[in-house]
Amino acid sequence: MPQSVRFLALPAVLAFAGASALWGAPAQTPGQPDLSRVVAGTYTADAGHTVVVWRVNHMGFADYFGLFGAITGTLVLDPAHPEAAQVAMRIPVSKLVTANPGLTGAMLRPNSTGKPDYFGPKPADAAFNSTKVTPGADGKSAVIDGKLTLNGVTKPVSIAAKFTGAGKSPYGGGLNVGFEGTARINRSDFGLNADIPLVGEQVELTISATFQKKS
Repeated sequence: MPQSVRFLALPAVLAFAGASALWGAPAQTPGQPDLSRVVAGTYTADAGHTVVVWRVNHMGFADYFGLFGAITGTLVLDPAHPEAAQVAMRIPVSKLVTANPGLTGAMLRPNSTGKPDYFGPKPADAAFNSTKVTPGADGKSAVIDGKLTLNGVTKPVSIAAKFTGAGKSPYGGGLNVGFEGTARINRSDFGLNADIPLVGEQVELTISATFQKKS
């Protein structure tokens, strides 16, 4: 950067620093990966900040991604007994999103024979209900075994989950906890057979979930 430009930019930098001090910029984010912040109780999923991202190979060229949002559910959690945690989630398949509106539409409508290639125009919500939680040795991870109902089929699925943060939300002051998880499913197990092998059989799922404690 030329000397004259640096000189002219200096007042703006100093002004920004002064404004930040005046506004009282937080020293850290509200949520921290600190287990001591977790409080036992029943939490509800923050539908605006809980998503399931799916990833599937497309014709061997590259992977393609989609997203399910507006997810609802509950988490019963006691940090003293993590093995007793219970998770129940509902995923509205009808709110599927991809980067291609045409593809999104194709996944949510019948094909020319009237039988859906994928989910069809009025898909039922998917659901996951935990059956067993096995905490990891690090205290911040767990394997969550459960049953996934998708496209009218129920199959066992295991989620590798990790704790990502807890604390009071700056919006309303409620207690929040966050987790991330990964899982893999074979879509044909759920009757989603269209376009195999052009579109991959195995689907990778990445879950990012925020839960808010009920008062």
